[in-house]
Formats: sequence, C-alpha cells, structure tokens
Amino acid sequence: MPREPILADLSKQDLSTTKPRPLPWLRVAADRFLAQAPLVAAVGVVFTVLVVLGHLPLGWAALSFAALLIWAAVIPSGVVAVLPAEQKVAPAGSDADAIAAFADALAEPCFVLDRRAVVIHANGAAARRFSSVAPGRIITLALRNPDFIRSVDLVLRHGTPRTVELHETIPSETWENVLVAPLRRHGVEWLEDNNRQMIVTFHSLTELKRVDALRTDFIANASHELRTPLASLMGFIDTLLGPAARDAEARAKFLGIMRGQAERMSKLIDDLLSLSRIEMHQHLRPTDSVDLAGLLREVRDGLQIQARAAELEVVLSLPEGPVAVTADRGQLYEVFENLLDNAIKYGAGGKTVEVSLGASDRPGFQHRVTVVDHGPGVEPEHVPRLTERFYRIDAEASRKKKGTGLGLAIVKHIVHRHRGEIAIKSKPGEGMRVDVYLA
Repeated sequence: MPREPILADLSKQDLSTTKPRPLPWLRVAADRFLAQAPLVAAVGVVFTVLVVLGHLPLGWAALSFAALLIWAAVIPSGVVAVLPAEQKVAPAGSDADAIAAFADALAEPCFVLDRRAVVIHANGAAARRFSSVAPGRIITLALRNPDFIRSVDLVLRHGTPRTVELHETIPSETWENVLVAPLRRHGVEWLEDNNRQMIVTFHSLTELKRVDALRTDFIANASHELRTPLASLMGFIDTLLGPAARDAEARAKFLGIMRGQAERMSKLIDDLLSLSRIEMHQHLRPTDSVDLAGLLREVRDGLQIQARAAELEVVLSLPEGPVAVTADRGQLYEVFENLLDNAIKYGAGGKTVEVSLGASDRPGFQHRVTVVDHGPGVEPEHVPRLTERFYRIDAEASRKKKGTGLGLAIVKHIVHRHRGEIAIKSKPGEGMRVDVYLA
C-alpha cells in the first residue's frame, strides 16, 4: 500500500466521489428550525412587547408568529443535503505520528514545533544533544541564540525555510548548521493555517571546523619551520658571496652551518611526507605479521651511536621467543625509532633508557611496549598536548636537538592505524614513560 503523506491535506476533499442523499422530512424540518431558532426567539420577544404595549392586536401577533414557525420548519421538497459517501480525512493524530516517526528516523537532532515555537516532539538525538529542550518548552527560550530566534520568527511570519550557523563555546566549543523549515499542508495558506508546524534540524560542523583549524595551523607551522632555515641559508649564501668570499676559515664554518640547516629542512620534509602517507592509509588496518621483539632489537641497534654520544645505555627487557603482532613493519619501526630517539635526546642526566615488552594490562590489547627515560621530565599540563603537530615545550631547545615537532604526532597516528593506544606519563625530575598498547 502507498504510504500516507507526512502532512495530510485536511482541507482537500474529493467531492467527485460524494453522492447526494435526501434526508427524511422531519429531520430536515428539525435541522432547519434549530438553525433559525435565534431569529424565531427574537421575533417572539418583539411580538410580545408590542402586544403588551397595545401596538399590535393579539390575533395578528399569533397569526404572524405561526407563519414564522411554518417558514422556519418547512423546506421545499427538492432540497437535498450532500454527505460524503466515504470519509477521506485521516483520523486525528495520524499526521503527528507520521511526523514523529520521520523525525525519529533521522540520525541528527530534530525538533517538531507548533505555531508558538513550542516543542511537540524531539527525536532521540535531540534529547541527548539538547537535554534542556524537552517537549512542551518554547525552543527559543531554551536556545537563546539571537540568530536562531530570528530565524524561527521569520519562518513563522513568512513560511520560508531559513538556515543559520550556531557557534557555542560553553561547555565546549561547537558549531551547528541549523535548518528551520515550515511543514506546509497542500492547499492551505501558511498564515491561515491554525495548525501550522515547523521542523528544526541540526547538523554538526564541529569536526569539520576542527579539521579546518588543524589544517590551517599545520600549514602555518610547516611554513614557519621551513622559512627559518631557508632564511638562514640565504643569509649565509649572501655572506659567502660577499665579505667571506676569500675567507677560507669563515667559508668552512658557514658551509657547516648551512649543511645543518639543509639537514633540518630535509628531516622536516621527510616527517611531513611520512605523516601524509600515514593519514592516507589511516582507515586501512595492516595485515602483515611482525616479530615485535626482533623489531625492538633492530631499533636499539640502529640508535646505539646516538646513545653512546649521549652517554646513555639502552636496556632491553624482552621475552626469549618471538612475539608476533599484525602490523606494518616499516611504520612500527618508525614508532619505536621515534620514541627511543626522543628518550635519548631528552633523557640527559639519566644513565639508562629502558625498553620493555610484556603482556598488556588494558582490556582489548595483548602487548605493551614501554619506553622510559630518566631525564628532566615535563610539567603535567604539557603531557596531553605532546602528540599535537609542532607542539614544543621549548622550541629553541627542540631545534638545537634537530627536532621537527612531528615525531610524537607520527607515533600517535601510526598507533591509531594499528588500532592501538598510546599513554604518556611524566613529572618534572622523574623523566618520561611512554606505553604503546597493541592487539
């Protein structure tokens, strides 16, 4: 069977299917008399007053009133009443039920309002997102946004849809694209419809705005990070072409600095490309089998020179046999290379860096890799932001250690691609501990 429309046309009736049906004479007479009862009563009162005052003989008054009664009750025999042969108007409440069902089917918040902007119905998403806007409340008193209130008022007055963007900062920063639209009934003028209703839907823009802000910050930070060494290179080149052109000692010194700046730019570009590749395949879970214990040994061996230069010993605590995990070997190597490299760079003052592999203490994960350094540590308020792109506690110290500000961001994205988790703990004077949980 075809579905009933969400808004039934209550004013439209198909008279082509109605059949004229004569009514019994007594019923017609009674209906006619009842219809004229106020007039008959008024004339009766007038006749009574005239008779009492002596302006109208009683006989004439009686005859005239009788004639009025006959006129009120007698109907010509050709008059018939038209009744619909079949009731076509949907029963009361069916439209409201259909609209409510439509709203409940939407995944995003949706409210149905009456002509006073009172909430008639709120779907599940609306009840969760806007718990204070319950049915029976006026929505413009609950959502006190001037643009939203103006939109609701304009729709009520003109019956044309309106779209508005809401930006809220309390309790957290959110953006919503709100559509306020009239629910029109066919054949009924909007302003003449005493039962007019509106629908209000919310589409969250928060994630899009957040990603856009991250992209803007990323481009600005990357440009800044590249501009600094480029400016330094150009300055040294100008010096070598000018005053230091014949100074062999200055030339050797400047060329060494220029090489360092070029290496810094090369490392930054490599990290940017690596991050881009990871994000491109973020939704694809790796399928290769990797020996995690053997991988950690390779990472330690590859960074032994840096560890000796920093006068640190990398201590491994690994199971005797292989530990198989499903992973992308190259990316997992990059994760632990970054973590161990950071521990060596910022673990100065300690004598060791410990790397251990064991069973996970978190539900849903089988393995835990822990990297611990005994350096100066960081303040607790910095810890949640350490995996942000280009976030540095001390930018100058990070540049001196040839850090790009992307290492932990890359680690986080790779771990998330492997459906794992990363946890960082640190306190001043206690070093830093990084736990990587893998399934």
